[in-house]
Amino acid sequence: MQHRGFLLLALLTLLALTTAVAKKKDKVKKGGPGNECAEWTWGPCTPSSKDCGVGFREGTCGAQTQRVRCRVPCNWKKEFGADCKYKFESWGACDGGTGTKARQGTLKKARYNAQCQETIRVTKPCTPKTKAKAKAKKGKGKD
Repeated sequence: MQHRGFLLLALLTLLALTTAVAKKKDKVKKGGPGNECAEWTWGPCTPSSKDCGVGFREGTCGAQTQRVRCRVPCNWKKEFGADCKYKFESWGACDGGTGTKARQGTLKKARYNAQCQETIRVTKPCTPKTKAKAKAKKGKGKD
């Protein structure tokens, strides 16, 4: 008889917990009045300190605003932003007149509705070719 009472009590407790969790999920999904917004506009990720690292991005939709955490990589190309992802070709030959080489990238992905150029061109200085010095191996030779 005690086992039945214990099982009944456990079942009722489990039922109450499940109902409470379901109500909490409904509140999170509804998000309060006026949450029928579907088209969010997101701004750029602004680092909290310096020009890279962890920061925040603000989004607006009607009268609502949200602030979410984001991260700007420290090796990002400032000319076209951290939210524009490109697929690049191989580097071209070195231009002797300018001392630079170039390559072109086509837009692969624009995150957070970022305004990105379809194609971009980036350059970098040519590296002078230096011959690697062959180091003699120091081995145990027979005398």
